[in-house]
Amino acid sequence: MATPLTGIGHREGGGVAIMAGPVNAVDPSPPTTSSSSKASLKNLAQKSPILIFLFFHKAIKAELEGLHRAAIDFATNHGSDIKPLLERYHFLRCIYKHHCNAEDEVIFPALDIRVKNVARTYSLEHEGESVLFDELFELLNRKVQDEETYRRELASRTGALQTSISQHMSKEEEQVFPLLIEKFSFEEQASLVWRFLCSIPVNMMVEFLPWLSSSVSTDESQDMRKCLCKIIPNEVLLHEVIFTWMDGPKLDKFRTSCGSTLQCSLDSTACASMGQTNGASCACESSHTGKRKRVKLSSSAADSDLSYPVDEIILWHKAINRELIEIAEAARKMQLNDEFSDLSTFNERLQFITEVCIFHSIAEDKVIFPAIDAELSFAQEHAEEESEFEKIRCLIENIQLTNAEPSLGEFYSRLCSYADQILDTIQKHFRNEEIQVLPLARKLFTPQRQRELLYQSLCVMPLKLIERVLPWLVRSLGEEEAKCFLKNMHMAAPDADVALVTLFSGWACKGSKMNICLSSSAIGCCPARLPNREDSEQPVSKYTPCLSNGDKSAIVHQDDEVRPSKRCNITATEVGALEEKKGGDPQRERVSCGTLSCCVPGLGVNNGNLVVSSLTAAKSLRSLSLSPTAPSLNSSLFNWETEISISDTGSTTRPIDNIFKFHKAIRKDLEYLDAESGKLSECDEAFLRQFSGRFRLLWGLYKAHSNAEDDIVFPALESKEALHNVSHSYTLDHKQEEMLFEDISSALSELSQLRGALSRYISADAPPGNDPDVGDSSDRMRKYHELATKLQGMCKSIRVTLDQHVFREELELWPLFDKHFSVEDQDKIVGRIIGTTGAEVLQSMLPWVTSALTQEEQNKMMDTWKNATKNTMFSEWLNEWWERATPAQQCSASEISLTQGHDVCDALDSSDQTFKPGWKDIFRMNQNELESEIRKVSRDSSLDPRRKAYLIQNLMTSRWIAAQQKSPHGGAGESSNGDDLLGSSYRDPEKKIFGCEHYKRNCKLKAACCGKLFTCRFCHDKVSDHSMDRKATTEMMCMQCCKIQPVGPVCTTPSCNGLSMAQYYCNICRFFDDERSVYHCPFCNLCRVGKGLGSDFFHCMTCNCCLSVKLVDHKCCEKGLETNCPICCDFLFTSSASVRALPCGHFMHSACFQAYTCSNYICPICSKSLGDMAVYFGMLDALLASEQLPEEYRDRCQDILCNDCGRKGTARFHWLYHKCGTCGSYNTRVIKMGPTDSNCSR
Repeated sequence: MATPLTGIGHREGGGVAIMAGPVNAVDPSPPTTSSSSKASLKNLAQKSPILIFLFFHKAIKAELEGLHRAAIDFATNHGSDIKPLLERYHFLRCIYKHHCNAEDEVIFPALDIRVKNVARTYSLEHEGESVLFDELFELLNRKVQDEETYRRELASRTGALQTSISQHMSKEEEQVFPLLIEKFSFEEQASLVWRFLCSIPVNMMVEFLPWLSSSVSTDESQDMRKCLCKIIPNEVLLHEVIFTWMDGPKLDKFRTSCGSTLQCSLDSTACASMGQTNGASCACESSHTGKRKRVKLSSSAADSDLSYPVDEIILWHKAINRELIEIAEAARKMQLNDEFSDLSTFNERLQFITEVCIFHSIAEDKVIFPAIDAELSFAQEHAEEESEFEKIRCLIENIQLTNAEPSLGEFYSRLCSYADQILDTIQKHFRNEEIQVLPLARKLFTPQRQRELLYQSLCVMPLKLIERVLPWLVRSLGEEEAKCFLKNMHMAAPDADVALVTLFSGWACKGSKMNICLSSSAIGCCPARLPNREDSEQPVSKYTPCLSNGDKSAIVHQDDEVRPSKRCNITATEVGALEEKKGGDPQRERVSCGTLSCCVPGLGVNNGNLVVSSLTAAKSLRSLSLSPTAPSLNSSLFNWETEISISDTGSTTRPIDNIFKFHKAIRKDLEYLDAESGKLSECDEAFLRQFSGRFRLLWGLYKAHSNAEDDIVFPALESKEALHNVSHSYTLDHKQEEMLFEDISSALSELSQLRGALSRYISADAPPGNDPDVGDSSDRMRKYHELATKLQGMCKSIRVTLDQHVFREELELWPLFDKHFSVEDQDKIVGRIIGTTGAEVLQSMLPWVTSALTQEEQNKMMDTWKNATKNTMFSEWLNEWWERATPAQQCSASEISLTQGHDVCDALDSSDQTFKPGWKDIFRMNQNELESEIRKVSRDSSLDPRRKAYLIQNLMTSRWIAAQQKSPHGGAGESSNGDDLLGSSYRDPEKKIFGCEHYKRNCKLKAACCGKLFTCRFCHDKVSDHSMDRKATTEMMCMQCCKIQPVGPVCTTPSCNGLSMAQYYCNICRFFDDERSVYHCPFCNLCRVGKGLGSDFFHCMTCNCCLSVKLVDHKCCEKGLETNCPICCDFLFTSSASVRALPCGHFMHSACFQAYTCSNYICPICSKSLGDMAVYFGMLDALLASEQLPEEYRDRCQDILCNDCGRKGTARFHWLYHKCGTCGSYNTRVIKMGPTDSNCSR
């Protein structure tokens, strides 16, 4: 047995638990009580606005958990109905989809500006979760819903979805949130959260906020409100909109039905009194502060302006057509003028109209068409339009990226062509809609219902888009059309949307051509009033109350009465605080705007350096509303700076590709676990054992694979400056996946125990009818089936989780190696990964991986491995392991490979045709044949020098070996010395411990060369004139029963009752050891002392030796250990003594090093210094400074060569010491005696 280099480093094993809760991820000091946890969450959310997402995550996790429980109940209770589940599934999908869209549109792009290589991974996870939802709804849409397999599958897929989303949110809390807190100020965080809220469609916010408020505790809800107060801009109207949504269903009891009349209610904290010209008062004027009052419009007056409100769709069509015509004209203008500078402005207009068209089509598909006819659909036309927009967007993006000046003419020609195609496609679509849809809507719906549908269509958009769309739309309308539009919007809005419709009206008025308030003449008053304090008049602010168009004077009015303020969402104190922040004065005069336009607060989200277009969310919403599958990963959702084409990943073969080949085997076993887990409920003990074994094999090999990525692959990626943070998310994945494996392992163990208890009950005699054991058995059977159902869901979860994980690795990380690493660098990475993989793992891994690969893939993988291990004994180990594998192992591997139609052994080492004569061949050779074979081996350049020397030595000594075996003395040696041969030897005679002076073991080995029994090879070599080949040993003798038997780990004699020969046994080296930790290195093809590769040692493929993990960064010397010790001349590679690496790259025994350095400090091979000699050389400087040379030698010089830096120079004459003028070393040699020179360097 050989000993690797000393300096063993230990790695801590075991999985690392992920964060238990969202607070702990951000605050590393976890609270000790639940109350402190709440306080911690409250304080964190108030200090960092971004942590309001913790409330969102908590609500989503609670919904997932409740949905999973309901799905399990549906699976076990056959009488339950699926309809309530369907509603909850649809609601969760909408909530989470919009949550993800807002993150992809706002949070992640902003983070990517400050911290690279983080956001894209989480966007990919959103895409994977979207696929899970699609698969779940595909299952829900099946007609067969009463079968047990369907119910169990639904429960397992729901559990997989819960696991995936929960892990994703936990990772965000552990990685993304701390980065946002670190890189963004308080104000920037608040701005991001506000943009997030404004990116969610209005109709979804109406459902999202009340659900969110009801999903957390009362205290947490109040804390969330306080946090929102800091996030929402200091505008009371905006606060009223958000908190009205948040109170949602609570407002139902205050709402009254008023038919088609318009409510122009006043804000509860302030009321404005406004006058009109000619002494007429405004319809919404009040002499008292307090609640807003409803102003009723007569039904006839309301309906007289527009008989068919649904015809407003035509106004949208006209506005879109007009914009597209202008875009097409702008494209032709750029072509004529050859002006390239306007391209960015053109692209902005294109993105805006794209968003408008997509949301317009979504509104039609989700609101208008379902209300008219469930079969009515323009999905194909909408998809065609989106495709046309995508073409022109990609064209502009490509020209901006490449800046291809020579191809501008062709570019502008294609741009004009695409613009005309879009215009023609949309005009044709709009004409069809106006012919087919609008007549049906006019016929089927009352005017009020038409208004409601239009209002609901508008609310499909998010606030940030509505703020831009309404002024754009009004600018394209005539004054009467605009007034009619506003009037219909007010009449359609529900009671709770008073603040929202006020906001909409103000934004719409900004598009007025005359810059006047349209609401005053449209509905009789302007609803855009600034709320005032409970005891004050209306102040002048960013948005001013407006009267009729003819009012030119400012009216100052003092209220006669003060009413207490009442608001369901914001207190009077909070309102006062907001006005104080804005510099509001409660005693300021109220001024009517007259001809001024209506001024309401803007959202403030469409400007700034962190703004990203909402086109991403629009496209994702399109997939949610129509497509059964998620958007392509090549879509603009992932068109960031790190965009990588999927098609590039498989174009060429690279060394690193073979590491990712493991993913194919992982997927195969995951598919098995998922498909076969349903059979666990059948109570088949044999199948349970088989399933558990397959699971534990996958667990062990996946753990080795993930450890290799965490320790080698990911650090290599992170070492590149452009790839910082790219792998951290995947490391978190590995931790979470380890926990999933542990949970499944525990469940399988529990299931096995229950199965064992059932087996014992079944094997026993049947108990009497009233025996309580019958009830216990029934209870065990029920628990068994429940646990089997749970295990099926867990197997589905682990499959989904790992599938998504390896898919993202292949999509995001795999291409990075081709871009940032050369083939040589990849070879080194592969070599390091293989070098940390022990023989036992390889013996399980190779058949497992090759069974999932084709013959060509196997050959490529093994070629890569052999190239990475070309300096090692890997091929030799591979052959010996396969030849000595047990028949069961060979059969198992053969069965696996036969399913693919090829032979594993040939695939693993098909090119090894090295001459390997056996003893029988040698004995039959005559002298000439023997000499011929020796010459043949000597001329074979493909043989490793050590292997060649070994073969030649055995060939030359074959005659003597043959003579020994044929001689009568040699044949009778065992019987003549039977007492000595068959006797036992002891390592400790007093304690009767078997072994020898070298090893502790319970057997003797029968040497193949001389047929004698020895405890170890050292004992054999000590008394023989030849060396023992331990790998050729086939028999052993148990020293307890003294029976000779085939070599193996235990005694096969019944009397010994399976006595172990040693704690460690190697079937390749025929090595036994009962005292130390030993492992077999497949690359040294030797047993070495240590815990194993990947634990405390790794194998360097260049040096071809096992090194401590502390020496990962060392100076490589090719096959440096395959030489003799320069001191004792013992062969280092197979030496059992510890070996020391020298700084120059050479090696010697540690004991020899200690003895040698007592009198020498230079390497005996290359003469370089053996360590840091600064102190010693400093002592020599002091010594020479104190010495006085004879006068005839003082001016003499000597030419020297420095052994350390390798440079020549001159030094003053001395008998012993000559200092290098370059590096200051005294490790020099004199090469020439120079002439006398007084200027000789010191």
